[in-house]
Amino acid sequence: MGLQKWYPEALSEFECVTVFDLLIRYIRQGRIKLDRTRFAETATYHDPCNYGRRAQKMFGHGFFAEPRWILDQCVTHWVDLHPSHLQQTCCGGGGGALTSGYNDERIFYGRRKMEQIRTAGASMLVVPCHSCHGQLNNIKAHYGMAGLTVKYLWELVADCLVLS
Repeated sequence: MGLQKWYPEALSEFECVTVFDLLIRYIRQGRIKLDRTRFAETATYHDPCNYGRRAQKMFGHGFFAEPRWILDQCVTHWVDLHPSHLQQTCCGGGGGALTSGYNDERIFYGRRKMEQIRTAGASMLVVPCHSCHGQLNNIKAHYGMAGLTVKYLWELVADCLVLS
């Protein structure tokens, strides 16, 4: 998205796609096949600030439908967090907060996200953002959710791959 806005000349020579677009393309083309039955537990998806609200504001397209479509190809049962999409709550780990030294504040700020996950009844949380992944893995035990599995979206895809 950013290249289209700031460096359109680069797109005449290179194709730039998001990981979401690439995974969707490969799944739709049959280049990768997925087994939706590998995970029986309930999953949920966290909308990171940068891929959601910030991308919507800066580029006019937030990545909300794409990761959910991919998630739907990987698992048989998932639920959305509430609120979701543009209204979803930040996990508290953005902007390098995980390494900032303000641990008490970061853990406190993540309480709303952990409550959303608990309310959803999910035992697996899927995220595409490294900061969110680190933050949520770091605070889950503090909120009594040590058993919560936090997976990257592409990690989930890899775990569901059908290898010939």
